[in-house]
Amino acid sequence: MVYRVIQWSTGNVGAHSVRALAENPQTKLVGAYTYGDPKSGQDIGEIVGIGKVGAKATNDVEKLVKMKADVVIHTPLPSLVYGDDPDLDIDIICRLLASGKNVITVVGYMYPKVHGTALVKKLEEACRAGGTTFHSTGLNPGWLGDVLPLSMTSLSRSVDKIHVTEISDFTYYPSPEIMLDVMGFGKPLAQFKQEGKRRTHWLNGLFRENVQMIADGLGIKLDRISEKLEIDTAKKNFDVAAGPIPKGSVSGQHWTWSGMVGRKPVITHETVWRMGPDAGKDWPAGDHSIVVSGEPNMSVNFKADWISDGLLGTALHAVNAIPHVCAAPVGIKTLIDLPSIHGWGVGPVAKKAKRKR
Repeated sequence: MVYRVIQWSTGNVGAHSVRALAENPQTKLVGAYTYGDPKSGQDIGEIVGIGKVGAKATNDVEKLVKMKADVVIHTPLPSLVYGDDPDLDIDIICRLLASGKNVITVVGYMYPKVHGTALVKKLEEACRAGGTTFHSTGLNPGWLGDVLPLSMTSLSRSVDKIHVTEISDFTYYPSPEIMLDVMGFGKPLAQFKQEGKRRTHWLNGLFRENVQMIADGLGIKLDRISEKLEIDTAKKNFDVAAGPIPKGSVSGQHWTWSGMVGRKPVITHETVWRMGPDAGKDWPAGDHSIVVSGEPNMSVNFKADWISDGLLGTALHAVNAIPHVCAAPVGIKTLIDLPSIHGWGVGPVAKKAKRKR
């Protein structure tokens, strides 16, 4: 089967998705949404630098809603943080679902029940109207801090605690849209806090989903999920790949989300984000890690450079989910509802076949 795919946005993540979809002999790009007028009307492949693929981008939402396709890969910057309408993503997703297209997104809503029954009802109604499936994924959340620890527990007799630590230095991360605009690095502390309600709401939502999905996967009933943030500021002016970090602006963020049973944290995701090695000197340092305490005790460590391109990984976790999502029953299907997602159509034989088509 060849899946007809619409790519929603052609930015940093979307461009990787387009390239992967163009290479895969089992996918055919039929359209793309672009937020910029200059890109509208251009061939999608030319936008991302791979030559023509025979489908054009548009900024006409209605045109894409009416277009025939099996699935939409939805990879814009999250509207919960970016833009004037926080509900734009969920509204677009529901329109696409109701129009008969499955949707795979990376903007959040990975475990929608965390956001309440109203959101779940809206998504489920859209799925029923279109006979479609909704799935959200990513790199972290979406793989490192949830899929992997859950996979590790397949070796467990009992689990007492899971602690995931992500320690990242974003000095060389080249996206100003994500690092400076979405995540707020380089902003004066007062501005970070003033603008931070949307950002904090978004991040707390993402990682509450992460913690709750693990708990539900293991059958653990949580009493609550706690949230904590510490901020550090730059001691001097310096530049990073995403842009300038002025003295006094945000250079470090230390987040902790813990699923609590009584007063005991049983599932914790701790994240340390730095711009440069001087940020948050008293915070945890070292590698990413996953520690599962129980019988048996288990731990794995990942070097900070464990993946050469996180944007590529994010895109491909969505693209590689296409066969499972298109085959799934109608409704919301999370990472614990679908079969294991693995590389699909990515080997050298598949790529060679695509070139000969």
